[in-house]
Parts: sequence; C-alpha cells; structure tokens
Amino acid sequence: MQVSIETTSGLERRLTVNLPAEVVDKEVDKRLQQAAKTVRINGFRKGKVPMKVVRQRFGAGVRQEVLGEVMSRSFYDAVQQEEVKPAGQPSIEAKQTAAGENLEYVATFEVYPEVELADLAEVSVERPVAEVTDADVNNMVDVLRKQQSSWKDTKRKAQKGDRVVINFLGRKDGEEFEGGKAEGHQLVLGSGQMIPGFEEGILGMKPGEEKDLDLTFPEDYQAEELRGAAVTFNIKVTSSEKPELPELNEEFFAAYGVQEGGEEKFREEVRGNMERELKNAALNKVKTQVMDQLFEQHPVELPSALVAGEVSTLRGQMVQQFGGQIKAEDAERMLPDTMFEDQAKRRVVLGLVVGEIVKKNELSVDADLVKAKVEELASTYQQPEEVVEYYYNNRELLSGVESVVLEDQVVDFVLKSAKVEEVKSTYDDVIKPQKQG
Repeated sequence: MQVSIETTSGLERRLTVNLPAEVVDKEVDKRLQQAAKTVRINGFRKGKVPMKVVRQRFGAGVRQEVLGEVMSRSFYDAVQQEEVKPAGQPSIEAKQTAAGENLEYVATFEVYPEVELADLAEVSVERPVAEVTDADVNNMVDVLRKQQSSWKDTKRKAQKGDRVVINFLGRKDGEEFEGGKAEGHQLVLGSGQMIPGFEEGILGMKPGEEKDLDLTFPEDYQAEELRGAAVTFNIKVTSSEKPELPELNEEFFAAYGVQEGGEEKFREEVRGNMERELKNAALNKVKTQVMDQLFEQHPVELPSALVAGEVSTLRGQMVQQFGGQIKAEDAERMLPDTMFEDQAKRRVVLGLVVGEIVKKNELSVDADLVKAKVEELASTYQQPEEVVEYYYNNRELLSGVESVVLEDQVVDFVLKSAKVEEVKSTYDDVIKPQKQG
C-alpha cells in the first residue's frame, strides 16, 4: 500500500492511497465463487451456474461492495501508518477502480488539533462557603407548604399570591391587537406571567370590579410589532381565590415520603436534602469558573465535524425537551445550527482541553468516586439499593457517571494549581442559578 498525505488548509488533510489490483480482484473472485455455489438462475441447477454467468450477473455489485470495504479498511490502516487522528468521517473519492488496475482513492478529512495546555496557575476561583441554617429550613418548609396549598374563594381585595380569573382586552392606538384578548384567564398575582405593571394593576381589585391599565410593552418583547408599544388593557376580575397552606401534619409529611417520626423527622429530611443541594451547587459554581477559564485560555482551531456533531446532539436534546413533538424532518428548520453553535464550540474546546489534561497527567476514573456518585444519585429514591444495582448493570448509564466523575477529577487537579479564594455566602446565594460564560 502506497500512501501520501498533504495539508490542504488548517486541520484539513488529503490522503492518497494506492493499493495493488489483486487486493480487490482476489476478494471479488472469492466472493463470486462462494456465490456460485448457492445462486439460482433460470436454466441452471443450483451450484452449476457457469462462473462467466455469475460474473456477468453479480460481478459489478460484488466489486462495489468489496471496493467500499477495502477503501474503508485501508483508510484506517493508512492514518495509523501516517500517525494522524481523523476528526469525523472522511470524504472518499475513488480515482481508479477498474479490474486489473491498482485501486487509487483520495480521502479528505480533518484532524484533531494539537492542544498546548496553558499555565493552570493562572486559573483564579472563588469558592463559596455556606451552611444550611434553621431559617433556611423554615423558608424551605414554607415553600413546600405553598406547593401543596389549596385555593379558597375570597371577596376581599386581591393580594400578591392570590389566584384571580380575569377577562381582558388590549388596545394599541385604539385598535385591538393579536394576542391581547382573553376570557376566563387564570393568573397568580406575582408570578411574573404578564408584562410589567399588569399584575400589579390588579392588586386591590375585588371580584366584579373593572378598570383600564395604561402599560408599555418591554423593548425586548417577542412580538416585534409590540416592542416598546404603549397599550391600554381593560381588565375585569370575575373571581378571586386566596391560598390556604396545609397544616404540618402526618398527611403532609407523608406526601414528601416521611411516614414516621413527625415534624422532627420531616425537618431532618428537608435539611439533609438542602445540604446535599448546597454541596452540589457550590461544586458546580467552582466547576463552572474552572471551565470558563480553561475555555478562555485555550483558543483552539476546531474541526467542523466535531462542532457539527455537538450541534446535532444539542438539537436532539432540545427536541426531547419538547417531548418529541418536533418531527425529525422539521428539527433542523425549526432549530437551526446557529442556535447551538456557540455552546457546541465551547463543549468541543473543553472536551479537547480536558482530554489533554487527562492524557498529559495520566488521570483515570476513580472507581470509589464513581461508586460514591452512584450512591448519591440513588439516595433520593425510596429503594436506593435497587437503583445502584440498575446503574451497575447498565453500561451506558454508568459510563455517563464515569465521565462526570473524571471531569470532576480534572477540576480537582486544576484547583491544586489554581488560586482559590473562599467567599462566605448564604444558602440562597449558592443555589441561585448562574450563567455560564
């Protein structure tokens, strides 16, 4: 096998491969001879079809099949010989394929970039330090009670947290506009469901009352024709309900999986869940800072095939979030590549950088950390032992956990060199969602 390789641009390579004719011809003859023993052709007995007839009937198809297999197999032999690592599938163009002549083809592909690791001592991280206080537990219990609240009709003035049913009609320049009208619309005041000023304008209204509100749509409103528009809403409250919180009793505790032990056990469970959430949120904030800086420190030229693969993965995840309501053939039109490109590039860069840190420092997945992570995930279920067993019997699920653990190990490795400052925080500050850079 003769191989030559050239760099066409950046990460793109062109590989030319030349193989002796007999590599293909011998395999074609072998398969035709095997076929001759079993094919059925009118006028001939099984196994007695002349080789000439078999070749005429099946030769072209068998040759194409063999050519595809030989080119695919020899391509991977060639890249190993040339010590290059393709990123994505090659584009193969056959140049010479006739019987009796050497096979020649050209494969065009991208290679993985070389990643030169930056100085990890330049990474600077703020580590939030917080604890779950009694006040935090009380607040969480209140949240859980509100989630289980019931509604009771009221004739008093509407307050924040009340649920009202309203009819409304919006006008812009005296004319109704699309989407500005509804009857029997249910709204929890303070939920932020409507434009600024709408819910606030209903506060203090009683069932049966009607009023006009002069409001302005936000400049970033999704409907372009309404951005920054001054409008008037006529609003009528048809009914109003106030929330009634459930009692802290056995029935309430049982709804959250606490069957015995009363309020003390319930609060203990709540605190345990909050502490677990706090720990994970703190780790994630640190991890995000590390990943942000690794991304910024490594301006890597990216293979388009890897970015395209990540875009496809992210699009698939979004389709799943929509509950599969978007058909596969409509996904690319409704969810174009541009929606995901920035995130896809970030993921590819970090994948390359993390991989290089793992390789250069000979890191490997810690089985004990994997076990601890699986047990932590299982601890939120009623039968944790069964969940642990399920993970260890499902290679795909376990691989996902191993990937997360290895990434966490990389973060810990980086932190050994990084500048880390501990910052005193509160539970609420730590669990507050953060934007990724």
